[in-house]
Amino acid sequence: ERDAWQQERNILQNALKQAEAELAKATVEVENKPAVETSSPKLQKLYRKYLRAESFRKALVYQKKYLLLLLGGFQDCEQATLSLIARMGIYPSPADLQLSGSRSRPFTKFRCAVRAIIAVSR
Repeated sequence: ERDAWQQERNILQNALKQAEAELAKATVEVENKPAVETSSPKLQKLYRKYLRAESFRKALVYQKKYLLLLLGGFQDCEQATLSLIARMGIYPSPADLQLSGSRSRPFTKFRCAVRAIIAVSR
């Protein structure tokens, strides 16, 4: 009885995997096809322009996020330098001495790398 259940489970898992693959294919096809296929060429041209503009907009969003993250890294570096100068005997303002400890450094580097890859791929 246990073997029969195991076989049925395997059959159902395979059917589920096939259904998920078909769903993924259908989703890709629906997303890539324009909403109007048989309409006028003028409308199709306008839709292609819209898709291109949307792609550029998304690319600019990723570039902006990457540059903001990069600037944040420079700010962390500058604060570390000011802290080092303060330990040498020169005391800048207390606001400059505070290090931003809200994010860990490896996590920030990882996010920076991911956003750079996305921006380059776009």
